[in-house]
Parts: sequence; structure tokens; C-alpha cells
Amino acid sequence: MATFVIAPHMRLQEWVAEEKGYFAAEGLDYEFRDELVAKDGKRHDLGDKVGAYQTFEQGRSSDISCACHWTVNVAASTGHGKLYADAYSVAPAGIFVPPDSPIRAPADFKGVPISVGYQSGSHYSSIQALEQYLPLADIKLSFADGLLFKRMELLVDRKVPAAALFSGPYYFAEQLGFRKIIDTTFMIATMLTGEPDAEDVRKYFRALRQAQRDIDLRPDRFTHYYKKEFPERFREHMDTRRWGPGERIVFEPYSKEVFEESFDWIARHGIFPEGQMGSGKYEEAICSLSPAAQ
Repeated sequence: MATFVIAPHMRLQEWVAEEKGYFAAEGLDYEFRDELVAKDGKRHDLGDKVGAYQTFEQGRSSDISCACHWTVNVAASTGHGKLYADAYSVAPAGIFVPPDSPIRAPADFKGVPISVGYQSGSHYSSIQALEQYLPLADIKLSFADGLLFKRMELLVDRKVPAAALFSGPYYFAEQLGFRKIIDTTFMIATMLTGEPDAEDVRKYFRALRQAQRDIDLRPDRFTHYYKKEFPERFREHMDTRRWGPGERIVFEPYSKEVFEESFDWIARHGIFPEGQMGSGKYEEAICSLSPAAQ
């Protein structure tokens, strides 16, 4: 049986499962493979209009990985993997500005460039949050500033006026005194790439369920793991004792209704060119290992 390749998703659960021996106890032969993170953050500097969807399009090398549920919906619908439908997760997120920024309320973002990842969670969630306050024509997103750590770095260096951040970078920005103007918390889905062994997938999620319980009970014991995925430049400045648990895995189905509502939202907002979203059929896009779904 081949080694099960896991791409950590800038969250705590995989690191806790490894520390506690939950993967080993399940008998999972696994390895972590870095898909997006690098010590200097450069792998997050993917250029203009290259984001999470494009990494699926180009082909991820892991058996299992994550991205925002919108991107996974479309990537799975266009044949770049299968959306694992037996669980999802939720990441705390928000749009941050420097402490001395004149921006005080969401409506103040009219015409202000906000650094987000193209066709990534920050892209969709920023629109979803801000359209309560502004017409779409007044929401200005910047796709030129890379994925998560790159745009966090640009915000810290005062090179961008605002950036959408989630999980670890969200907490770091708070620690440094950056102000969250609006919450943009969003759902994340799991993508299965290739044909991983179904029992390996079950072992993986059984281990993560135990890790999630440990994090829920004592997050303070595990927030130090954020340092494993941050660029080295920032590690000595991180006081993870002040940080929260970040992304939380929910062991409930990612249902057909959720898929269809999200898919419709993407289409209505024109985030992908017409005809490039795939079939949009839930049954073709998902993989469920739950007996109730089979």
C-alpha cells in the first residue's frame, strides 16, 4: 500500500494528531508534504491571479489537501479531484488594516484595494462580507499580492492598505495591533486527489477527530504549532500563547444543498468565466465514505 501523502493546511489538527500518535495508532503510513508553505514565504508569492484553484488545476502532489469550499466545489466539478463530503471545517477570518488606517467601518473600503488570494477563500469571503455594505462595483480586490503569508507580510510592512487573513496570520495581525474591520469567517473543504485508499482516508479522519477533541479541550497546549508553518522572519515575534485554535473541523456532511447554494453564488458573482465551472453536479464532484451515503 502506498504512503498516504498529507498536505497540512496551516492549522493545528495534523500536528496534534502526529504529536499524540493518533496517526500511528490508526496504522496510517503517512508523510506530510508542503504544498503552499515555505520558510521564506515565497511559495505563497504565486503572482497575479494565481491562487488556490490554480494549484488544483496544476496538480497537487498530496492524496489529501484543503482549500475554501468554493474553490474545492469548482475544482472537483471540473475533474481535479473529489470533494470529501463527510466533514468540513470553518476558519476564523477577517479583513485587517494597520492601526493608524483611516478605515473604521466596512463602507470605508469603497475603492480601497484589499489584498486577497485569487479564487481562494479570501476572494469569495471578502465579497460575501462586503456586499452587505457596498455594491460590487465599489469592492476593489487586489490579486497581485500572493497567497496568505505573502499578503500578511505586505500588510505588516505597510505596503498594502488592507489584507484578508485567516487562522494563524489572523491571530498574528491581532497580536501586532492591526485592526479587523469585518469578519469573513468561511468554510473549508477537503479534496482527495488521485485514488487514495479509502481506509487510509478513514484512518486520517479518525485521527483528526481525536486531535480536534484535544484542541477543543486545551488549545493553549497546541497553538505553538503555528510556528511550524510561518516564515522564519516572524517566528521570534509570535506569542502564540495569545492565539486561538483557528480552523475547526466539523464532522458533519457537506451536503448537496450547501454545495448547490455555494455553486450558485459563485456563478452569480462571475468569479469563473462562463463555461469553466464544470458540471456543477454534486454526485459527480463528491466522495463520501459514510455508510449512510452509500
